[in-house]
Amino acid sequence: MTGVPASAAGGSQAGAAGKASAMGSSKARSAKGVGPKAGGPAAGGVDTGAEGGAKSPRGGKIAAAAVNQASVWNIANLLTMLRLLLVPAFVALMLADGGYDPAWRSVAWAAFAIAMITDLFDGHLARTYNLVTDFGKIADPIADKAIMGAALICLSALGDLPWWVTAVILGRELGITLLRFLVIRYGVIPASRGGKLKTLTQGVAVGMYILALTGWLATLRWWVMAAAVVLTVLTGLDYVRQAIVLRRQGIAERKAALEETEA
Repeated sequence: MTGVPASAAGGSQAGAAGKASAMGSSKARSAKGVGPKAGGPAAGGVDTGAEGGAKSPRGGKIAAAAVNQASVWNIANLLTMLRLLLVPAFVALMLADGGYDPAWRSVAWAAFAIAMITDLFDGHLARTYNLVTDFGKIADPIADKAIMGAALICLSALGDLPWWVTAVILGRELGITLLRFLVIRYGVIPASRGGKLKTLTQGVAVGMYILALTGWLATLRWWVMAAAVVLTVLTGLDYVRQAIVLRRQGIAERKAALEETEA
């Protein structure tokens, strides 16, 4: 008789049934999340992996750009923007009613004080909560110098502060800012404790001049301003020294690196 023995046929059928059962079990496990991950090589699901969470490079760049754009609107930058908006308001208050009305000068002092306080908080918040942005790096020093420059110019224009004091302070601030940009290729000049003390002393002195003080308080503010001018000059000279050292180190390091490359 031509054919397959019954035992062989039964074995073949049983094997087929076993394979079918195994395939069904494998599909069930895959459907329930057991076994090879969907979209993985074992499942053969390239399309499933793309849909399941693997983003294309272009999509990642777009998402990153969106995050960076949204991060500009954080509390630190909002405080910086507030300080910028306070500059024209402060000037208007300082010059209101001829610039000598004690009431308007008090309101102008309040605006100046708010600007100085936000200057203390925005930088701290940006560093503490990782809110540093390119906008903040540019806008923060501009806002600082804008409010201080506006106050000094208004005081000198009203005759309350000698013009040479305004020239020394603003000349130092603009000069150091330019110096920082000139040596940025070699490194960053960090803010020193003397520089922070200078900023605090300047703020207190200018604030006292904004108020219509008389008597011993008027004498005290003169001495505070004198201390601010001295600190302004000394810290400016120290920044120049740091810039020269930083430039020399940068040139030496570049020269050494070039010699190693040539060797």
